[in-house]
Amino acid sequence: MITAPTNLKKLEGLTEYLKSVPYDVTRKSLYSADELYAGFDRNDPQSFDTCFDTRVYRHFIDGGKRAELAVESLARTLHDHGIHLAMDAFFETYDSRQCVGIMGGHAQLRTAPSFRQVAVISKRLTEMGFYMLSGGGPGAMEATHLGAWMAGRTETELDDALATLSAAPSFHDAGWLATAMQVIEQYPQEKGYVSLGVPTWLYGHEPTTPFATHIAKFFENSIREDSILTLAYGGIIYTPGSAGTMQEVFQDAVQNHYLSFGFASPMIFVGRKFWTEEMPVYPFLQSMMEAGKYKNLLLCLTDGPDEILAELTRFREQGV
Repeated sequence: MITAPTNLKKLEGLTEYLKSVPYDVTRKSLYSADELYAGFDRNDPQSFDTCFDTRVYRHFIDGGKRAELAVESLARTLHDHGIHLAMDAFFETYDSRQCVGIMGGHAQLRTAPSFRQVAVISKRLTEMGFYMLSGGGPGAMEATHLGAWMAGRTETELDDALATLSAAPSFHDAGWLATAMQVIEQYPQEKGYVSLGVPTWLYGHEPTTPFATHIAKFFENSIREDSILTLAYGGIIYTPGSAGTMQEVFQDAVQNHYLSFGFASPMIFVGRKFWTEEMPVYPFLQSMMEAGKYKNLLLCLTDGPDEILAELTRFREQGV
């Protein structure tokens, strides 16, 4: 078949566009923090504006959160498909039943007691052979990966890392990324512990935590949200959050109700007062189970790490 010159010109234009975007549409591997923040110098805060991740985010915004051009939509789809393939390869190496997700607010400050609590929980779970999953951003997500990064070290060392991070409590602070890089430099990972962050450029104003050893960054947030909840086969820990965390709770409840993957995983809520009074999701789920509206939910409400560790270990030992 002879291709018409007009079609050839269109094909050449498409090829050129796919080559011109600031990300690799043929990528088949997960990101590392070094790749996302290539060009960042922690001694030069302005360098954040020109690093790889920022350039991709600006391109994303310029092209429209819903791509205005078909070629841009295709480029993003090809990229995200490759990241999906990379996650499949990741789970061929790491048992998905050891994967535990932590959900919670992106605005949680590094100086908050709850931030340290999440880090300690994550640290202990990682040391027990689990590996941690989160949305890969700041707040409770960062605390998740900080804890996994500090696995194998003492809590005194963790507190020292938290003291360094406290110089920039919020991701809005100019030193947020620089202080994280300082901790990474001071406490390099030596024991092979891993964690998986799944962020999105849709929320690119929330920087990706560099403490995640493997990063699956997507353009399409709906794919990313679904991936976080479906991949945490070992269970999900819910820390205080807002609308996004609420959405995740009920999406997870539906998967467990229908046994979408052949079994139900634990849903662990940390913070009795928050989940029963401030955002009374827990008693609502209990009442819906009693009424038969929800089935198969493995619910746990606690204020401390010991019950969390026991619940997740018990579920793992069942070998479902």
